[in-house]
Formats: sequence, structure tokens, C-alpha cells
Amino acid sequence: MPKPSLKDAILDAGLKVMFRTGYHGTSVRDVTAAAGAPQGSFTNHFRSKEAFASEVLDRYFDVTRGLVAEALEDTTLTPRARLKRYLDIITGRLEADGYGRGCLIGDLSLEATGSSEMLRTRLNEIFVEWRVPFAACIAEAQARGEIASDFEPEELADFLLASWQGAILRMKVDRNPKALERFKTIAFQTVFKELT
Repeated sequence: MPKPSLKDAILDAGLKVMFRTGYHGTSVRDVTAAAGAPQGSFTNHFRSKEAFASEVLDRYFDVTRGLVAEALEDTTLTPRARLKRYLDIITGRLEADGYGRGCLIGDLSLEATGSSEMLRTRLNEIFVEWRVPFAACIAEAQARGEIASDFEPEELADFLLASWQGAILRMKVDRNPKALERFKTIAFQTVFKELT
């Protein structure tokens, strides 16, 4: 009888370890120890640390997609309120982590893109995909006359995601939600100001 696969346990452990020590600070030894798996099982499932990090990132983005859907597909709210709802959901998750852990997508964007073309390419693909539901929600808000149409929805979606990542980075430094709340207040009183 074949041994059960340890791939999921290694990926789950890798996500936790990477959040704690970053991409460069994470070793195969750390990950397999956290997973309770022999080191050889890592190489059975992943051809490189980059490939492993890419799968961890995909696993993390799957959760993010679910959070985006939870907020942006809630048609009981106006489009503008859905955008705010997403930021509030993320704020709640960051609060639950004591404002010490941010977004793995942002963290890896800072840390790994200079040393890994594979991860840089994957992160770019993630940002492109991540922008789509935000741009659709923003387009709906503009069509309803809820927010200004001075900029294209895709531009505003990029602005929202990039600026939010910056606020999360500052939150990690300060270990409090002030940067998040400041971003939400300013963004929704200026760029996403309600017109109706």
C-alpha cells in the first residue's frame, strides 16, 4: 500500500512558516519540520523552493478569491458598499492576527520578485486576475452614478489594490489599524466618494 501524500501538510506548514519568516528566511528544513514530514518528501512534491512558494501563493490566493467573492458578489449591498465591505473583511482578519501578519501576496511581491522571475511572473498574473472583480464592481458603481467616472475601472481597481497593500505594510510596522482606517477614510472621501 502506498504511503499517503504529505503534499497538503507541507503546503499548509509552508504558508505558516513563510508568513513568519518570509520567502528567503524559510528553509526546506523549517517547512518539513513544521509539517512533521521527512525532508525527502519535499523534493518528492516540489522541484524547487520557487515552485513550492508558487503553490503556497496559489493556495493563499484561493482563500483571497473567496473573500473577494464574499464581499463583491453580495448584491444586497451597493457596489460602493461592496468595495468597503471587502476592506472591512480584510481588516477583521488582520485584527485577528494582531496586526502582525499582512498579505502574503504583498509580502512576496516585496521580497521575492527581485530574485525569482517565476514568482514575479506568478504575482503579476495574480494581480491581473485580482483586479478583474474590483474593476467590474467599480464599473457598476460608475454606471449607477454612485462614484465618479474620471478614471477607467481597471485603473481604479489597480489603485485600490496597490494602495491597500501599502496600508497593510504600514500596519505591520505600526502593529495597529491606523493605516488601514486612514486609507479607507481618505479613499472613500476622495476617489470613491459617493455622488448620490
